[in-house]
Amino acid sequence: MIDTVIFDVGGTILDESHEFAAWADWLGVPRHTFSAVFGAVIARGLDYQETFRVFRPDFDLTLELERRAAAGKPESFAEEDLYPDARGCLESLKDQGLVVGLAGNQPAHAEATLRDLDLPVDVIGTSHGWGVAKPSPAFFERVVAAGGGVASSILYVGDRPDNDVRPALEAGMETCLIRRGPWGHILDPSTVAERCLFRIDSLDELPSLVAKHNAAGG
Repeated sequence: MIDTVIFDVGGTILDESHEFAAWADWLGVPRHTFSAVFGAVIARGLDYQETFRVFRPDFDLTLELERRAAAGKPESFAEEDLYPDARGCLESLKDQGLVVGLAGNQPAHAEATLRDLDLPVDVIGTSHGWGVAKPSPAFFERVVAAGGGVASSILYVGDRPDNDVRPALEAGMETCLIRRGPWGHILDPSTVAERCLFRIDSLDELPSLVAKHNAAGG
């Protein structure tokens, strides 16, 4: 039985298109060029920050975030950056009596911003707040603890086979891979995807899948 559903943030409930475009503008790079390089970096299995270093070899994320904030262009997101299917999915799962949460690699400002969105969730965890980031096993230990302590009763939903699905499976959780965003489309190793309990293209699909799974006794 699934008692708890925990969602990744960026690329899963949060559309990062606005922020990718903002970074392209900040670096003075055409947006389509930035997107193409971003895709190539992901396809090669590199850290996403290597995208920035293609255009600025000495790029330091912490420093650039400070510079953006000082220039009045901080990294941010708001209600309009949520995927259209996100809030409804969270509400539907809560209506089933499930514990629902968010846990992803997010910077310092993100946890407060997520709370300000007043999403129907019981748990919000971030890599900055927890002091550990995906795909570290320690991050998923925190997910299990936040989700009630029984890994097998937790479904972790994410868009990345490498950072979300694989380590969640290794932690003993059930998983759902959503195919959207750059990682969800470019990275799709069958050895990982085939082990998912669910594989979806929209969060609209998830509540009924969870309900049917639980009705069948897990």
